[in-house]
Amino acid sequence: MNLRDRYDTATAGLEAPFAVVDLAAFRANAADLVRRAGGKPIRVASKSVRCRALLEAALAMDGFAGIMAFTLPEALWLAREGVCDDILVAYPTADRTAIAALAADEAAARAVTLMVDSPAHLDLIEAAAGDRRVRVCVDIDASYRPLGGKVRIGALRSPLHTPAQVAAFAEEILKRPGLHLAGLMAYESQIAGVGDVPPGRPARARVIRAMQQRSRLELARRRAAIVRAVRDLADLEFVNGGGTGSVETTAAERAVTEVAAGSGLYQPHLFDQYSNFRGRPAALFALPVVRRPGPGVVTCLGGGYLASGPADAIRLPQPYLPTGLRYDGNEGAGEVQTPLLGRSADLLSLGDRVWFRHTKAGELCERFDALHLIDGAEYVRTVPTYRGEGRTFL
Repeated sequence: MNLRDRYDTATAGLEAPFAVVDLAAFRANAADLVRRAGGKPIRVASKSVRCRALLEAALAMDGFAGIMAFTLPEALWLAREGVCDDILVAYPTADRTAIAALAADEAAARAVTLMVDSPAHLDLIEAAAGDRRVRVCVDIDASYRPLGGKVRIGALRSPLHTPAQVAAFAEEILKRPGLHLAGLMAYESQIAGVGDVPPGRPARARVIRAMQQRSRLELARRRAAIVRAVRDLADLEFVNGGGTGSVETTAAERAVTEVAAGSGLYQPHLFDQYSNFRGRPAALFALPVVRRPGPGVVTCLGGGYLASGPADAIRLPQPYLPTGLRYDGNEGAGEVQTPLLGRSADLLSLGDRVWFRHTKAGELCERFDALHLIDGAEYVRTVPTYRGEGRTFL
C-alpha cells in the first residue's frame, strides 16, 4: 500500500479538512534526534508541537527531558497539568500577571525558568514577583559577526554577545536575592534554522555552508568562554543550545549540557533543506476536492495556512500527495479555497483528499483543534491541539 493509500485508509471515517500525525514517522524522527544528540538530553520545543498529548509522548521516550515553552502562561499551564516539572520559557516575558502567578505557586516556581537578557527584565520580574524567588536563564546572542562586527548573521535576540557582557549580567543577577540564576541559553539560528540545501540554488548553498562552518567554530569558542566565565561566579544547572538543524554539532560542544529540538518531530517541509539529516513527514493536513474548474485543475476547500517569517513562496504549505500538483500563481493558498494545477488533478474526483505539509511545525496546530493520530493504515485516536483545549497563547 502506498503512502497516500495508507493515509486515506486510516482516515476513511473522517471528513476533511483535518490534520493528522503519523505516529510511525513521529517515533522515527524522535529516535533520529536522540541519535544525533549523542547522549545529551533533548529539551522539547513546545512551539513546534503545540499538542499536550504529543509533548507527553516525546517526553516518555528515552533521550528527551524538559520542555522549552514559548510563553509564560503556557509554561504555567503545562506545569499545573503535570506535563513536565522542568520548563524553560525560551523568550522574555513582560506579563506581570503571569509572573505574579508563577511566584505565588511554589510548585510552578520550582519547575519554570524565565528568560532574561537585560536589567530591565530583572526589574520587571522582581516588581511582579514581590518577595518570592524566581528562576532565570540568560539568553546569549549566538549570531555570527564577521568583518569585525560590521555584518550580523542570525536572529535579532539578546544584546549579550561577549563573555564579559554575559559575566557582568550574571553578576547583576547574583546581587538580587529574589532571583536564582539557573542556566544559559544560546540559539544559533543561522545554523539550526537555515537549511544548507535550498532547492535549485547551488551557489547559495555553498555560501550558506561556508558561513555555517565559520559560525560553528566561532560560537563554540565563544560559548565555551562564556560558560567558563559564568561558572566562575555561579553553579549552573544547564547550558542549552541548538535546534533541530544543528543537534549533532551543538551537542558535540563540551560546554553545552542539553540541546533543544521540536520541529524535527513533525518534519515540516522547511526542514527538507538540510544535508545533515532526513526526517519523515509526520504532521500533515488534508483538504477535500470540491470543484473541477477545467482540465488539469481542481479546487480544494480552505488551505490558506501560511507560515510566519519573511513573505516568500516557501511560506506556503506544500501540496504533497498526490504528487505533481502546484499552486496557481494568481491565487496561491486561499482563505476559503485553493486551486491546484497539474496532471494529477485529472485523476481526482469531488471528495478526494489532497495531502499537504505545512512550512513550519507547530503553526499547523493553530489552524486545527485536533490531531488525528494514525499508525500504519490504522486510525489510533484523536487528541486536542492547544487550540482544541482553548489555549491560544499567541
